[in-house]
Amino acid sequence: MSTDHDDRLNRVWDIPVRGDTPPVADAELVRRLHGVSAATACARMNSQGVRRTWIDGPVALNRGQKVVGRAVTLQFMPQREDIADGVTQEYIERSTALWAVLDEIQPGDVLVVEARGSHTTGCFGDMLVRYFKNRGGAALLVDGRIRDVPRVRQLDVPVWCTGATPHYASQTEMFPWAYNVPVAVGGVLTLPGDYVVADDDGAVVVPRGRAERLLADAAAHEEWEVFSRMRIDQGAPLRDYYPLTEATRREYELWRANGAGIEAR
Repeated sequence: MSTDHDDRLNRVWDIPVRGDTPPVADAELVRRLHGVSAATACARMNSQGVRRTWIDGPVALNRGQKVVGRAVTLQFMPQREDIADGVTQEYIERSTALWAVLDEIQPGDVLVVEARGSHTTGCFGDMLVRYFKNRGGAALLVDGRIRDVPRVRQLDVPVWCTGATPHYASQTEMFPWAYNVPVAVGGVLTLPGDYVVADDDGAVVVPRGRAERLLADAAAHEEWEVFSRMRIDQGAPLRDYYPLTEATRREYELWRANGAGIEAR
């Protein structure tokens, strides 16, 4: 039976707005992407001509965690009082995209949240993060704040966000509007089904159709960096080995041909 709160949501616009369910993640691809750092992913995507992949703003709530997963998206929009009036939203939220997207989460998913950098919107708190964890979610990536930080830290769910606030999700200026739709997070377009690589350097979006090429580029890049580190540690000039010159690349190719590369380990 519909409540007054639920009826109010649909008086102006049919919400939550729902997009198509994203394609299932390729488990083997995710496993291989775990070997790629956020820095390498960002650099290799840039070399492919995809320049905006690093999500500016969110940082790791708990340092030392690494996550790779399929992007599931949630979009917040600015509030308008004929839809949510600042008093009843906490009850309305259960009929919004915020609740709906959690039931879409599959094991290993990264929930990517567009909150427009709001400092006063606590997009997630203890209860919702608990539910997300129980659904098998891998990480939360929020272009905004969360609340209940001490309890969220205890849950050991990797979170990248811009900080903390005591507010619940729709208490102030934003409202959960849509899910499984394209989102703009930290200046980066993220499509449902893209891959996210996140570590202490931040979070990088890898377009789904570029993931295999990224892996090939990253493997080659990582191998010559292993060689360059070795030579720099031996006292070689930085300018000759980072990046490789024409001459030192020949030296690297010889080193690799002699079986000293990553594949030989």
